[in-house]
Amino acid sequence: MSMTQQAAPAVTTPPASGPRQTDGRTARRPLALRLLARPEVGVFLGAVAVYVFFLVSAPPVRDGSSMANILYQSSTIGIMALPVALLMIGGEFDLSAGVAVIASALTASMLAYQLSMNVWVGVVVALIVSLAVGFFNGWVMVRTGLPSFLVTLGTFLILQGVNLAVTKLITGNVATDDISSMDGFEQARTVFASSFEVGGVQVKITVIWWLVFAALATWVLLRTKYGNWIFAVGGNKDSARAVGVPVTFTKISLFMLVGFGAWFVGMHQLFTFNTVQSGEGVGQELIYIAAAVIGGCLLTGGYGSAIGPVFGAFMFGMVQQGIVYAGWNPDWFKAFLGVMLLGATLINLWVSRAATRR
Repeated sequence: MSMTQQAAPAVTTPPASGPRQTDGRTARRPLALRLLARPEVGVFLGAVAVYVFFLVSAPPVRDGSSMANILYQSSTIGIMALPVALLMIGGEFDLSAGVAVIASALTASMLAYQLSMNVWVGVVVALIVSLAVGFFNGWVMVRTGLPSFLVTLGTFLILQGVNLAVTKLITGNVATDDISSMDGFEQARTVFASSFEVGGVQVKITVIWWLVFAALATWVLLRTKYGNWIFAVGGNKDSARAVGVPVTFTKISLFMLVGFGAWFVGMHQLFTFNTVQSGEGVGQELIYIAAAVIGGCLLTGGYGSAIGPVFGAFMFGMVQQGIVYAGWNPDWFKAFLGVMLLGATLINLWVSRAATRR
């Protein structure tokens, strides 16, 4: 007798009809919502709208030389807005950034001129001073636990007073002496303040530096461990420290990056105008912060990008020059900036809520 056993045929249950059930964790957001969650998308659309507005209302904007001027104006803001944005993503502010630019330029100019040295000596010493100011801001904030707003407000007042007092003491004037005839000036000017021709239009070298720094900052944020540290300390520094993130190093280095940006912009101003007015720079820190906020950086930290402030700075340059080309009263510039800042803040708030909504 055969003991062979036949296997029973498998019973298959047809899939239930109707939509697939998913929970909030696996549901896929619409493409439009995922795009809006990117911090730079909103400001990009805003920059396009501002550009089209002035393209229509101010015909001179259509000229190539006018656009070169707009890009130049944007680059002088954008170079500083990039490290300020990284610092804001890390959860901090620097209110001394504007006067730090002038302090750097004054240091390089007076040191080289008064000691009759090659201007590159002044440039290097100014870099050291700028990094030292950034280090001081970060170190005091980390060691004392004081808000960066208060620490850098104190530094702002110190630098503002020192800029004026030391310049008057050394030069007997509120401005530095002309350094255009000194050794090394032409070489330094080539690096920091030269121009090149594109299609018959003169373009400032700062536009290239601006884009290079933006690409480098984007790579750091998205492709390096240091970029992860920036987002981590900006989101929650205690949690970041618990998982091994060097919070102290990250915070201090971000302030030093702002110092580097202040040095670079200061050198550009020095080698563009050959002299520096010691009372300038006040109020520029708000422009840099506003460009970062308009670019999608949240005031609470932990969110933002390096591309967003590029478009934010472009909007500033577009408005500042567009008002002139349109023949309007330039006093409206600050009003436009206020509207853009308030609008960008409200948009960022809406986007952050929409991005986290299930």
